[in-house]
Amino acid sequence: MEKTAIVTYFHHSGFTVEVMDTLLVFDYWRGENGDLPESAQLRNQDFAGYKRVLVFVSHDHEDHFDEIIYKWDHHTLPITYIVSDDLPIGKRGKRMKPGDTLEVGDVKIRAFDSTDKGVSFYVSLYGLNIFHAGDLNLWHWREESTLREIAQAEKDFYAAMTPIEHLPMDIAMFPVDPRMGGLYEAGANYFVMSVKPRFFLPMHWQGRPEVAQSYARKNRTRYTEVVALTEPREQAELTFLDDREQHVRIIKPMPEVSPEEGEGKLDAFAGDDPFADSDLPVQL
Repeated sequence: MEKTAIVTYFHHSGFTVEVMDTLLVFDYWRGENGDLPESAQLRNQDFAGYKRVLVFVSHDHEDHFDEIIYKWDHHTLPITYIVSDDLPIGKRGKRMKPGDTLEVGDVKIRAFDSTDKGVSFYVSLYGLNIFHAGDLNLWHWREESTLREIAQAEKDFYAAMTPIEHLPMDIAMFPVDPRMGGLYEAGANYFVMSVKPRFFLPMHWQGRPEVAQSYARKNRTRYTEVVALTEPREQAELTFLDDREQHVRIIKPMPEVSPEEGEGKLDAFAGDDPFADSDLPVQL
């Protein structure tokens, strides 16, 4: 049976994943200096029409948690907040710690460990399994850390990965942080090799899109397609046909056009622009 998910990138580690009538929002953050343009930010109208909206916060670091999520109209919109238990008391949401499970309607959620603060999330809905790592990674600061600290970081990472490695996984979002130097991809590579997600999306690349793009070019495997989304509101339409075949279609965000610039420019088309989404599907 064909299944489709639409993944939209916003900023840093922030994504939405749309599956049928459900929208998942992961670690939404607008940036510290207005990095996410106002025109690309999530608004109440983005949630209209969904049966449920689940907003996830993996931990309380400022680059994964934005207070704006609580200003969305949760009184009339079907929003449920799922947050790590390290968020300050008083922050709204169903709190989860590593090992916890939760069901929200047809959505099943499991929280796993992190190698920093908080949790990583594993979400199952409508036959698809989706993972957002939060700050789970092999954080090896080899130019600054002692050998003992590096060895401990590796031990912690492999321990956190153990319960995840054999989970079925269709979509995974995981850090590739260039601040760690030449071995920035060590954690991501281990994740791809051990878990074999069908689609892997790099995140947490510190405002350097070339890092995500380079990783995508070099690290596709026979089991995993790597998809680099690097522009706010850039989308990947992921279609799963069976256990072996899948397609990805990249949808670029529409450029902003002022009323003066856009005047008369669309008159050539009676309907939708047939060239707006020109990327061809990739069959694996």
